[in-house]
Amino acid sequence: MDVLHELGATDAAARLARRELGAEALLRGCLARIEQREPLMRAFAFLDPALALAQARALDRGPIRGPLHGLPIGVKDIFDTHDMPTGYGSRAYEGHRPAADAAVVALARRAGALILGKTVTTEFASFPPGTTRNPHNPAHTPGGSSSGSAAGVADRMMPLALGTQTAGSVIRPAAFCGVVGYKPTYNLLARGGVMLASDTLDTIGVFARGTADAALLVAALARREDLRLLEWSGAAPCVGLCRTWEWDRTRPEMAAAFERVPAALSRAGARVREIALPERFAGMVAAQRTVMAYEGGANRADALMRHRERMDPRLAEHTEKGLLASSDEYRRALALAVECRGRLEEVFADCDVLLAPAATGEAPEGLSSAGDPVMNAMWTLLYTPCVTVNAGPGPGGLPVGLQVVGRIGDDRRALAAADWIQRRIDS
Repeated sequence: MDVLHELGATDAAARLARRELGAEALLRGCLARIEQREPLMRAFAFLDPALALAQARALDRGPIRGPLHGLPIGVKDIFDTHDMPTGYGSRAYEGHRPAADAAVVALARRAGALILGKTVTTEFASFPPGTTRNPHNPAHTPGGSSSGSAAGVADRMMPLALGTQTAGSVIRPAAFCGVVGYKPTYNLLARGGVMLASDTLDTIGVFARGTADAALLVAALARREDLRLLEWSGAAPCVGLCRTWEWDRTRPEMAAAFERVPAALSRAGARVREIALPERFAGMVAAQRTVMAYEGGANRADALMRHRERMDPRLAEHTEKGLLASSDEYRRALALAVECRGRLEEVFADCDVLLAPAATGEAPEGLSSAGDPVMNAMWTLLYTPCVTVNAGPGPGGLPVGLQVVGRIGDDRRALAAADWIQRRIDS
């Protein structure tokens, strides 16, 4: 008999569509897993089993509503939900009840998804960490800011979850937890009803157990069925190895993965070559931080003025600095981003995708920090689609993640290449 919480989204969706599996049965399998593991993992900010079961029973009574019919989805607690509180990971908004769903939550429901609960986020999707632990070792961080979404999917509490990335909040926790994180091209998914951190940077992404599962969710939310076409046709892909200007921040396990994985891809027939980023790209991480601080200061100004005593002191200080930041420096950062986006075709050249570190290495020990987003910040500001692949365990037994990077708007090829690469790593 199937252990239902172990089912991936694609497999479960097919069974649900054929009525071989009911939404309530799948949900009960997930709830049993949550009951067993949540006291340790602490992935949820809000969970009401009775509300979830009511959704499941309604789905089982009605027609098949769409490609996500009956799939339980965790939602990061910065997405508005009309029937659940949205606290933005902050004591300042504890118990806040939005009037409407965020656009992607509404679209998920329209496609038949079951909104399971709200997952833990760092405060205001920034850096003060929440309560969630890494399923591979609870003494280690799961990453952030989409902590609960990544850990919940990795720990088999639900097959899919929503997150956001402003610096590295999808790709990094996916890498730390050993699941697929997919950050689409900027603005592919509608951002209405999601807490604004930085309008220039905020990108909705997803967590899943496989590339096909991530593609299933984003295809439904973007209404882009072509994103599910993962079969790689023709010659094996050309992969550019991009160590980035921040390579000196990586740890030995990442260097080992950058030797091991390209060798496996070459044996499988891929054309693999080193990519050197132009010198101007060396300023992109600093530019991302400038944009995030400047816009974040504005977007948290109300919280700072009215709720400072309920904010993490570090975040309050960071917000204050953002409000005092130079507008000239901010404009220079935006200009650099536009320039570097314009040079991406030169960077990719004849490569189908790039392969870059998804994090500096394994998830660091301790829960006081969600980890360093330095390997993600540039790609977020560049607006490129990124997909994590699991390169295997590091010396501490935790996952080491790489990211497949595509051209802006070329999400289908990035997903297909990531699927092809993961299969060769696993073989």
